[in-house]
Amino acid sequence: MILDIFALIVMAILLGFVIWLVVYLGNMPGDIARKRNHPQSEAISALGWIGLITMGIGWFVAMVWAYYKPDAIDSGLQKRVDEMEDQIRQLQEEGGKS
Repeated sequence: MILDIFALIVMAILLGFVIWLVVYLGNMPGDIARKRNHPQSEAISALGWIGLITMGIGWFVAMVWAYYKPDAIDSGLQKRVDEMEDQIRQLQEEGGKS
């Protein structure tokens, strides 16, 4: 009788540990991405959970993706965006004067 109760307690503790481990591993890629201010942290988090649930390679891809941060904007592209914003401001100022 006592061994049965002890076995149930041990099984409950192991079940709790397994649940904690699954939640911890599922959150890991998203947490890493958020700590590194990754622009796609929500997508990484979703891929981490989907990959963990399906026991596939998705979780590993999410881990790599969490550490890879793409360059924000190419400098040439940023220059073109700034020029276009200046042109828009000039057009708005000209339209308001007439």
